[in-house]
Amino acid sequence: MVRDSPAGTPETADLGGSGYGAGSVEGSGEAPRQSVRRLHPLDWLAVGLLALGLLAVVTGLLPADAAAEEMRRTGPLVVFLGTVIVMAELTGRAQVFDVVSGWVARAGRGRYPLLFGLCVLFASLTTVTLNLDTTAVLLTPVMLALASRVGIAAVPLAMTTVWLANTASLLLPVSNLTNLLAADRVALSSSGLAAVMWLPQLAAIAVTAVCLWVFYWRRGRRGADRYTPPGPTVATDPVLLRICSVACAGFLLAILVADVPLWSASLTAMVVVVVAFAVRRGEELRLSLVPWRLLVLVPGMFLVVETVGAHGLHTALESLLGSDDGFLGMLRTAAVGAGLSNVVNNLPAYLAAEAVIPVGNHEQLLALLIGVNAGPLVTPWASLATLLWFERCSWHGTRIGLRRFVGTGLVLSVTGTLAAVSALALVG
Repeated sequence: MVRDSPAGTPETADLGGSGYGAGSVEGSGEAPRQSVRRLHPLDWLAVGLLALGLLAVVTGLLPADAAAEEMRRTGPLVVFLGTVIVMAELTGRAQVFDVVSGWVARAGRGRYPLLFGLCVLFASLTTVTLNLDTTAVLLTPVMLALASRVGIAAVPLAMTTVWLANTASLLLPVSNLTNLLAADRVALSSSGLAAVMWLPQLAAIAVTAVCLWVFYWRRGRRGADRYTPPGPTVATDPVLLRICSVACAGFLLAILVADVPLWSASLTAMVVVVVAFAVRRGEELRLSLVPWRLLVLVPGMFLVVETVGAHGLHTALESLLGSDDGFLGMLRTAAVGAGLSNVVNNLPAYLAAEAVIPVGNHEQLLALLIGVNAGPLVTPWASLATLLWFERCSWHGTRIGLRRFVGTGLVLSVTGTLAAVSALALVG
């Protein structure tokens, strides 16, 4: 069963120590040791990667010029990640996600097929517009609490969230960190990337929906024929709810219509939301809102991957990927990207493979993007979003069978990647 927080609502607010932040411990002499003990394994990983990256620069394993170039590239990404996640976290506290998920359940009218379609649409839109980590961290507990509230099985909703957090992250630069890197490489704006990836994105979502229905949502799997729709969600602060909703809408308009830099759009939207909370509920503005883990992890990962690439990985990947920019080369590249993502993680997989793809091979690069976005569905560590999702499910008491997760994820990884690459070849 799904476990609610003591207050009766899904706990998405305090991610310190188990989510993005490291948290803080009040007290005197024992505080430092307690803080260290409370660090999540992912926090240790982030700190370790940054330490290794800095050590590589200090010892000369990574030339200073190459390190400086990586940091120049990383800077805007780090600003974007930090601001968009703070914005999304506060938006969740303002009950925007609760209101929308409640509307989705009521719109389903007790019918599972209709609820299924709406959940797929909701999770897809959240991933496309706010990024996959937001879907994993904030939407997962909301959907699990919704399952408990209306008495339906939690696992179908949970799997909808994690699968679409990955496969629905192809369309916009904002959807995934790898998209930001690829869009920069091929000089595509938000609308430009969407113009190329709209059909691959639709194909990936369609295949995901089919797999979700067959493996988790059909009558023999979900365990019920109908459900009772919940009542309307009553906002504790309607003014704050409206302000956060407008800030999110403004953010989307800025990146889709005006094509302003992502970091500036997310920073502006975050400032609006933070000011609104400062006026209405200032006690909720804490340092634990800042995604310290990601802010440490991303530059550390960039430095480590660049170092490893300079000492042999690039050569091995060159032989694996080849330089064919045609359909077969795209399939090969996507397959290598998906496979490597499930072995190490999709972000370092993309960084390492991107470095060896010829500069002019845009189709091959976008195929790699498909592989590292739609393919990391087999292992729990294949993407950061999946790791965060497992953590949220564990906190809520929702058990995910690993064998079933791996088996069904493998089917979707292969079919979804193949469908999206084929669609990319048609668009290209």
